[in-house]
Amino acid sequence: MKITVNGSATEVAAGTSVGDLVRQRVDDRRRVAVARNGEVVPRAEWDSTLLEESDAVEVLAPVAGG
Repeated sequence: MKITVNGSATEVAAGTSVGDLVRQRVDDRRRVAVARNGEVVPRAEWDSTLLEESDAVEVLAPVAGG
C-alpha cells in the first residue's frame, strides 16, 4: 500500500505498524517521535497502530546545532 513518509511516497506491506516502519528506518529509536496524519503516536502505541493506505507519517529526530 502507498503511504507518505517524511514527504516521500513509500510502499509498505498491508499490516505494517508504526513500530515496523520505525524499525526499518531508524537505528536509535530512543530519540524518535512519530506523527501519523498530524497526530503524535505515543511510543507505547507504535506496535498496535497499523498504517493505512494514504497515511502521512513523519518520523522526527532532534537535531543539535547552534
